Amino acid sequence: MENVLDVYKRPYTSSNPVVCLDESPKQLIEMRDSIPVKPGREARIDYEYIRHGVVNIFMANEPLKGKRMVEVHTSLT
Repeated sequence: MENVLDVYKRPYTSSNPVVCLDESPKQLIEMRDSIPVKPGREARIDYEYIRHGVVNIFMANEPLKGKRMVEVHTSLT
């Protein structure tokens, strides 16, 4: 772990950039608005599960340069 953390202590050089990458698949699910509160009742939320596909989110971060990139790609499933 210390070896990984030492990478972030290095000074910025354009010939050896520090780039962090992450990929995350996410389901696209529709959310409904909450049901209006009536006197004497607590707030309620009506859950409805409708799947609208999946997307893959790709994120790249170059922390020493302060640069970020995000791309979203749809998946046909």
